[in-house]
Amino acid sequence: MATGLARDNRSLRGGIDLGGTKIQAVVITRTHRVIGEARRPTPVDGGPEAVTVAMAEALGEAASTAGVAPRYLAGVGVGSPGSVDTDAGTVSKAGNLPGWDGTFPLGDRLSRLLGCAVRLGNDVQVANRAEMRLGAGRGHRSFIGVAWGTGVGGSLILDGRLWVGRGAAGEIGHVVVVRDGALCGCGRRGCVEAYAGRAAMEAAARKRADRGEKTQLFRLMKQFGRTRLTSGVWARALDDGDAMAHDLIGRAVGALGTGIASAINLLDIGTVIIEGGLGIRLGQPYADRIAEAMSPHLFLPDRAPEVHVAALGDLGGAIGAALLVGSSAA
Repeated sequence: MATGLARDNRSLRGGIDLGGTKIQAVVITRTHRVIGEARRPTPVDGGPEAVTVAMAEALGEAASTAGVAPRYLAGVGVGSPGSVDTDAGTVSKAGNLPGWDGTFPLGDRLSRLLGCAVRLGNDVQVANRAEMRLGAGRGHRSFIGVAWGTGVGGSLILDGRLWVGRGAAGEIGHVVVVRDGALCGCGRRGCVEAYAGRAAMEAAARKRADRGEKTQLFRLMKQFGRTRLTSGVWARALDDGDAMAHDLIGRAVGALGTGIASAINLLDIGTVIIEGGLGIRLGQPYADRIAEAMSPHLFLPDRAPEVHVAALGDLGGAIGAALLVGSSAA
């Protein structure tokens, strides 16, 4: 697409999926076709300012591929972890992002860097909206989306609408599955995320390796040039038969199954969509394992929900973020 044409075409939208290990950016058309994409690692230091700069760079690269300068987009949507205030344009307590314990004006900072309007949303909620409209959620009036990645997040679609409660509905990662269990990043104990979040799994793997237990995880991390145990590192270790990786992933699957089953018992929803970096990378075989882990905890096991992997893959969160920008461009 020629840049000159794009200057007069405000139907192009940008989207950024901000994750604990990666930043995914896209530019989409009116018909939701991705015409530009880019990925950057999430900075491990420098706090929110460094993360914001990396987000702007990723979006700029995606926009360049699409043949448009960011300032000529209709706007950019962002799916962010943490507590998102959409009106104020701020993100608070994004514990899985480096140095992001307080409140940061992400919308304003990013808008200044890009030269266009920016809208914020919760990362899992925007991914769920995309799956509802364009992916695995089509045809399902109600479903639970579970993001299995650096942390564990969730959101609810009830009778065709996103349910946010008082603003924090769907936090399945903080459903307690072991009373007085492992310490979670939220400061509480026994949460699903304390067992299944990639950050918690890495911390557990480091402790076990420091005690002398053998694993390929950290060798693979260095081999792939990573600073953290990414989804790709976990997948490779599983393929190579690494015992520690299989044990920790098995523990994660058990925690996810227990937590999701409790949500199903409460809401009686017939569909679960597994999203997030680990969920998408490990795919349907592990979604099936989560379904198996749910079974013993379901009040009505003969009415077990369907469990699917997100159909939009790694781009789902960024596409969902782009959908935050003006319904007139939808």
